[in-house]
Amino acid sequence: MLKELWPNPKAQQKQLILVSYDENLKALRQVFNLCSDIVFHEFIINSEHPLRAFILYASPLCDYQIICEQLLKSVLMSNGPKGVKITKANAIEVLKEKLISLAEVVVANNLKEIEDKVLQGYAALLIEGSPLAIIVNVKGGDKRAINEPDSEPSIRGPKDGFVEDFETNMTLIRRRLKTSRFKSIIMEKGELTKTKIAVCYMEGVANPKVVEEVKQRIARINSDSILEGNYIEEMIMDEKFSLFPLIQYTERPDKACSSILQGRVVILIENSNMPLIVPSTFTTMLQAAEDYYHNSIAASAIRILRIIALNLALLLPAVTVAVFSFHQELLPPELISTVSGARQGLPLSIALEIILFEFTFELLREAGIRLPKKIGEAISTVGGLVIGQAAVNAGIVSPISVIVVAITAIASFSVPNFEAGISLRFLRFSLILAASLLGGIGIMFGLMGILIHLCSLRSFGVPYLAPFAPLVLRDLKDSIIRAPWWFLTTRPRTNRALDVIRQGDSQGPRKPKKGGGQS
Repeated sequence: MLKELWPNPKAQQKQLILVSYDENLKALRQVFNLCSDIVFHEFIINSEHPLRAFILYASPLCDYQIICEQLLKSVLMSNGPKGVKITKANAIEVLKEKLISLAEVVVANNLKEIEDKVLQGYAALLIEGSPLAIIVNVKGGDKRAINEPDSEPSIRGPKDGFVEDFETNMTLIRRRLKTSRFKSIIMEKGELTKTKIAVCYMEGVANPKVVEEVKQRIARINSDSILEGNYIEEMIMDEKFSLFPLIQYTERPDKACSSILQGRVVILIENSNMPLIVPSTFTTMLQAAEDYYHNSIAASAIRILRIIALNLALLLPAVTVAVFSFHQELLPPELISTVSGARQGLPLSIALEIILFEFTFELLREAGIRLPKKIGEAISTVGGLVIGQAAVNAGIVSPISVIVVAITAIASFSVPNFEAGISLRFLRFSLILAASLLGGIGIMFGLMGILIHLCSLRSFGVPYLAPFAPLVLRDLKDSIIRAPWWFLTTRPRTNRALDVIRQGDSQGPRKPKKGGGQS
């Protein structure tokens, strides 16, 4: 019964435009029945024998000024080119070639194409006696302004960020990559949403096998709706179930362009301000675009600091539980007596204290994200302090638990990638449980399991732990540390780029000669 009421659109044959004006108008009105945002505007074209015509467009998607000034005015205010009479036979050709001055003007011969184009922001012009229609690009409507990315702010570097508009995002990339070698293959997915997806890469740099693999994985997606990048992210990953993000995303055009120049592939999705980047490795999750805008020594120090913060966020609560529950002999006697005195009379074990506080902090963090920005910041910051102080004063938890959870929370904010931060949260709870059961041995088993899983992961054929496993010495200069620009002469081998040479050798600074010039 449902199949009869809602037939599969793919099974419907494309209905050709008829010569009959009334039949075409009736058919299109039936297609867009109850679509209040679709405008049908009928008018008469001046000619020796006046011709009936109508234009239809989706008002929220179009620029009304373009429709009035450059489309309707061109058609209504003219009697045709000098020496040319407009008739039913030549009306479409004359209007397309002589009168309509817009840049993108095409001709359609079926109603399905008209339907698709109108819903993408085009206007369709149909004329009495013609089995063709003129399709004109009149896209407009409201767009979000280009602002600094909220998820990846920076002190130094570009301040523009991707938005939800597909053409704007393509423009932000094209402004930076002024070469014909930059290619973008546009695909359309989603039977109901008709979402445009662009596979962007640098010809001669990106590996064709990787590009083809990306295209094939996107092509096999069969869904009626694609509204955001994660809709396709989970469908094209190498692993079905993994806590770790195997596909990187960014809100920064400069980071997307840098990835393209390194031989990676960027996937732009319509209505999403977060393009996807493949292949991706674990080290890229710890790198920020700003690393390349600072001095190499400072950038390397910041990267090392992030790795320390990553280990603190992952291991500090578990190590605390293991040491105070199983391995107190590792602590100095003075510290043992201090902690023992602070914990005397407390009802909960240190493992339960830390788990309780970690869970409470996660609630505060989630509440801070969902609430309005100013209120959320106050709740996540002040709420944690108030609850922690109240719990200590009430004799429910010890001060050491509050300190450990606070340091862990601060360290977790140092990880640039949000998805990687979520992975850390789950793994942190797992290691706390392992430490509460087996102490240090439990932590070692947990870390071995994590490491084995990481070694098994691939991102479009690239090992997730590259350049460490397998070891690629040449790529270490832009992994944990960031070497000076004059030393980064090659692209990362892990990206499987065709052209590995990025710049010439011997471009480092040189001391000037005594007599002038450089040595």
